[in-house]
This record gives sequence, structure tokens and C-alpha cells, in this order.
Amino acid sequence: MKKKTFQILVENTSGVLSRISGLFARRGYNIESITAGVTANPRVTRITIVATGDDEILEQIEKQVSKLVDVCNIVELKPDLSVYRELALIKIECKPEERPNIISITDTDAFKANVVDVSQNGLIIEMTATSAKIDSFLELMSNYKILEIARTGIAGLRRGTDDIFWPDFDKLGM
Repeated sequence: MKKKTFQILVENTSGVLSRISGLFARRGYNIESITAGVTANPRVTRITIVATGDDEILEQIEKQVSKLVDVCNIVELKPDLSVYRELALIKIECKPEERPNIISITDTDAFKANVVDVSQNGLIIEMTATSAKIDSFLELMSNYKILEIARTGIAGLRRGTDDIFWPDFDKLGM
């Protein structure tokens, strides 16, 4: 199984995310991660999807998504030509005497995580990094009781300023 990350620019209309995820469901394609948010142009939403499958399936995903009415553009975000980040919130149960050790790990240059909440018996840590770095942090924290994890999925952009696509809604008839 291979993994590809797609950046999709869509017209910011009601139900567009549902139509895209519905296509994946109807075709039996797997979505590993999906994020969406409005861009600098409020008429455009950027959706980042990480999908898994063989070469044929991944090619079909790109072709099928590009045919959807609200889709203005779809490109693959290749790892070496893109920047990816994911946000994770991690709730860890810990005794007050364990806090300094956990905080020292979060403060390292390797992780650059932040403690965003402290309670009597735990901490909530916020971390923005690559998925692999978050996985490494979670592995390091496995000595503690992880109570909850919330991960956003990745957001990504291609590096540089070449090949930036902005839809011309007049030409597209939108």
C-alpha cells in the first residue's frame, strides 16, 4: 500500500466536503487523514487528503475527485517538495512529582511541544509537527498513561512560490 497526499482547492459551497468524502465512500477508497479550511480567498476552501492504495487506486482518486463540480484544482503534495504539519492534543495522567520530567521532554528542541493545561492529576500537551514526530513523541510518552489524544490530520502546502493556482471563477462559470 502506498500513501499520497492531495491538495484540493474547491469552491467554498455547502456540502462540498460531503460530496468529496462521499466519492471516497462510494468507491471504497480509504481516507487516512482529511483537513479543510478556507483560504485567503473566502470563496475557496483548501482540502488536504491523505489516501492509501496501490498506484491504480491513487490515480483513480485523483481523476475522480478532479471531475467533481466544485473542484477547481487537485495536486499531489510530494513529501520532498512540500511542508506538512499536524496538530495533536495529548492528555496525560501524571502525579505532581512526574510533571517536571514530562515538561522537560516537551521543552526539548526535538519536540517543541507546549503544556496548555495542568490539572491535579494530569497535563494536556499541544504539539504541532510532522505526523512522524508526533508518533515519536507518543512513543516516548508511552511510559505514562495517555488518557486522550486528538489529532487534526495533516495540512500541507507545496514549497516555493511557483505553480500557485488560484481559480478564476469567471472563467470557470462559478
